[in-house]
This record gives sequence, structure tokens and C-alpha cells, in this order.
Amino acid sequence: MRDLPVFLSVLFILCTIFTVIILWMSSNRSKKALLLSLSWLILQGVLSYSMFYEDTFSFPPRFVLLLLPAILFVVVLFFSKKGKRFIDSLDLKTLYLVHIVRIPVEIGLYSLATYQVIPFLMTFEGVNFDIFAGLSAPFIILGYFVKDWLSDSFVLIWNIMSLGLLEAIVVNALLSVPSPLQTQALEQPNVAILYFPFSWLACFIVPIVFFAHLVAIKRAYSK
Repeated sequence: MRDLPVFLSVLFILCTIFTVIILWMSSNRSKKALLLSLSWLILQGVLSYSMFYEDTFSFPPRFVLLLLPAILFVVVLFFSKKGKRFIDSLDLKTLYLVHIVRIPVEIGLYSLATYQVIPFLMTFEGVNFDIFAGLSAPFIILGYFVKDWLSDSFVLIWNIMSLGLLEAIVVNALLSVPSPLQTQALEQPNVAILYFPFSWLACFIVPIVFFAHLVAIKRAYSK
């Protein structure tokens, strides 16, 4: 992978640290949640730093291991007794703060595109509108948790729409990785995500944002 400015690596590392802190704080400073998060990040950091994911034409594609295990773990949480207890114990207001990370992430993605390591379709200049979820998150927090301006229905719709934005960019990102599954961005594939620390976006930040939406939707439906 070509050399990139140090600030881009620092940006994605800081985004990851922010996500870890928000998850830890929303879980009432759970040591188990923190340990599991750090262990997963270290494992994925070692794999991506050692270029394990550089082989994208093996079958099944190795890069699937970046996202799939974390997403499956999130799903399991919603169906296990311990997982349900953990979800019910979360401080939802604090968890909502994690959506703010989408702003610097989108800025970082745009910068990566300018260095030709991801396609522009993965940025707000292309078909990625996830930044709107990040920009609107502070207003949702203020209007729902602080000022009581927003209804449960409005916030539920915001979560569903923002989840859709997240799913759209994930699909586009996966279909842009150079592999037998690639159908998009053939002229400039998504390669940055295969390397450290950008791999942390796929293996941790995205699953936690996904998790935050599911928790909020579950709480809304349980009222």
C-alpha cells in the first residue's frame, strides 16, 4: 500500500479510541466490554498490520473476517439472556454520542479517496451520505434527551434511516474491495480498509454504530 500522511492514520486511531470510550461509558464502565473491545482491536490490528487481508482472492475472501464476526456477535447479543441484560443496562443517551464519530470518519474517507486508496463513491462526493447521520446526531441528542422536543416516533425514524445509510456504505465498500466479489469501482478499488489502522473502521467502528442503532430501535419498540 502506498505511503499515506501520518495524520490519516492518527485520525482513524482517534476515531477508534473515541468509539471504545463511548461504548465503555455507555456500558456503565464495564470492564468486560472494555477488555473484549481491546482484545478484538489488538487481534485485528495484528492481522491487518501483518497484511493478512492483502490476499483478497482466496475463498472465502479473508476480508470478510473484518466485519462478519463482529456483526454476528452483535446479533447474538440480542438473542442471548446475558446479551439482553447487557443491552438493557446501557445508557442510551451516552451511546447516541457514538454517531458523532461518523463526521471525522467521512472526512477521513474523503482524504483516503484523494490519495486513491478508496473510490470516491465511498465518500460524500459519491453515494455515501452517512455524514448526514453524524451531523444530525447532536441535534437528536439535544432534542430528545435534553430538551424533549422530539417524539419517540421521530427518533425511531431517524435511527431506521441512519441505519439504512450505514448499510448502504457497507455494501458499497464490500463490493469495491478487489476480489471475486467486486462489482464496483473497478478503476479504483477499496484497498485502504485491508490495512492498519483503517481496518478498525470495518471491524469495530461500523459494528458499534450498527449496534447503537439496533439498541435504540429496540428501546423505541419496547415503549
